[in-house]
Amino acid sequence: MTTRAPSAPVAAEGSAPARWHRLDRRMLLIRPVLDVVRSLPVLVGALFLGHGSYWQWIGLVATGVTVAVGISHCLTSRYRITETQVEWRTGLVLRKHRAVPRDRIRTVDVVSEPKHRLFSLAAVRIGTGRHAHGKGPVKDELILDAVTRSEAARLRTLLLHRKPVTEESAAGPAETVLATVDKRWLRYAPFTLSGIAVVGAVLGATYHFAHELHFDPARYGPIRELTRRALEQPVWLTVLVAAVGLLALVSVLSVGGYALSFWNFRLTREPGGTLHIRRGLVTTRSVSIEENRLRGAELKEPLPLRMVGGAKCVAMATGLHEADRGGGLLLPPAPVARAHEVAAAVIGEDLANVPLTRHPQRARTRRITRAVTGVLVLAATLFGLAQLGVLPNWPWQAAPVLLPFAVLIGLDRYRTLGHAITGRYLVTRSGSLARATVAVRRDGLTGIVLEQSLFQRRAGLLTVLAPIAAGRGHYRVLDVGEAEGVSLADAVQPGLLTPFLVPDSRAVEEETRG
Repeated sequence: MTTRAPSAPVAAEGSAPARWHRLDRRMLLIRPVLDVVRSLPVLVGALFLGHGSYWQWIGLVATGVTVAVGISHCLTSRYRITETQVEWRTGLVLRKHRAVPRDRIRTVDVVSEPKHRLFSLAAVRIGTGRHAHGKGPVKDELILDAVTRSEAARLRTLLLHRKPVTEESAAGPAETVLATVDKRWLRYAPFTLSGIAVVGAVLGATYHFAHELHFDPARYGPIRELTRRALEQPVWLTVLVAAVGLLALVSVLSVGGYALSFWNFRLTREPGGTLHIRRGLVTTRSVSIEENRLRGAELKEPLPLRMVGGAKCVAMATGLHEADRGGGLLLPPAPVARAHEVAAAVIGEDLANVPLTRHPQRARTRRITRAVTGVLVLAATLFGLAQLGVLPNWPWQAAPVLLPFAVLIGLDRYRTLGHAITGRYLVTRSGSLARATVAVRRDGLTGIVLEQSLFQRRAGLLTVLAPIAAGRGHYRVLDVGEAEGVSLADAVQPGLLTPFLVPDSRAVEEETRG
């Protein structure tokens, strides 16, 4: 985050300087409780493990200091919006002052967690799109963590629409609705498999605590009885029952996660040229994306979701980095036709009707070879572990069963491959287990790159890489023919490759003869 000495606000001639605003005082009813909850491990350790010793007082003092710092933050935090920057200051003993130029603001997110919704408050996150690198990537943003909802709406409109600073204008402009969630879309939730992450996290945490406490749940109660029955019945039946139970649990958790994340989802376009995304049931989130910073859209179709005709649409915009892409979700898992409609409404191109150029047959061989090689490497690894006595023999003997599926995946990956240039966009599609169709604005590219591995060179193929300061940072057109790839790169960025192109010797000879 840019830190600089506070400068005098630039105001119109004869106008009063922008005044400082406080955070909402109702946060004082929430912040101490949250600080005590965060300090519970220290507090519990001090009261029970350190009973009767000085460690008890150290724990109590540490908790008291934490609560005092939180209260000081609520009482001393101030912010103001000038014509040129957003300023924020806080601190009683150690003062902090930060300033962000308004012309560098890329996103304004409004988040209402349960602690905020209790008092009709919200947190405003003002991001510049930059990442500071110290101990890992840290998002460069300024957070006003306790303002009223009306003030949050005023700040979002004020900072993104670049309107003159006024203390009144809280009313936002009229909006055009592009998409809203349909309750029937809950049927797509189990096919996102998002519940797998929740199940994995819960099982991992349970195993960790049980291991630390030397507790074996298989020795107690119903788990012991369940384990006994599982050992008595055939292995295939145990595996089948466990798989069905896990699938049912993952489906229920996925539906719950879908409802919590995307309930009340609403995508709108404001007259000022801003896309406004609102979603959430318990924790609500509001994200605004300026359309002049929009660099394209991506339709994502993971295999389970594609099997039931579903897809989701994600925006690519400068300032919206890969870690923030959840905020750029233009449409949650929904019918693929609806995802195409939303993408067309946002970028102005109907991706469903764009004829894609097929890639050479050599690319099919390469896709199948890569898929089959993966299975053979897995079988060889399992064989090596079996020879070392780590695993029995049956895993590597069963691995070749996956070869037909690998061939099918390779064929599907080739069938998916395609690219096209339509209007202002380069469109590319690839993937099977995670198919994605991407439309990237050509005038937003930072260059063009041609990549060719040793195996691609032998097959006469190459990959065209389109770098862009949005989304994943670059997008690939995989395994196109060498001549076609060069022509595509030259069409995407006209004239950029011309100085590096070597004329074909045969063409020069024919031209000379003519």
